[in-house]
Amino acid sequence: MINYNNCWKTMKERGITKYALIYHYGMSSNTLRRMAHGESITTSTINDLCLILHCEPQDILSFEVTEEEQVFTKQREIEIAEKKTKRT
Repeated sequence: MINYNNCWKTMKERGITKYALIYHYGMSSNTLRRMAHGESITTSTINDLCLILHCEPQDILSFEVTEEEQVFTKQREIEIAEKKTKRT
């Protein structure tokens, strides 16, 4: 799961508010809503945030595997292995 907590921290350090992102930099309020709810944003938006905040992508987001994602991935790997076994 992508987590945007780094972005909020970087914004605070740089003194840039959500208001400034929307009204001074033209960022969509929907984009900030999506980030606040842990939803996906485009790489173009990440690029824009890095330019605005003078930072790197890791200062905007982090990746953390949830337990649900681990279970899904493990199950998918088992299914793929079974398909490969049936082919040979």
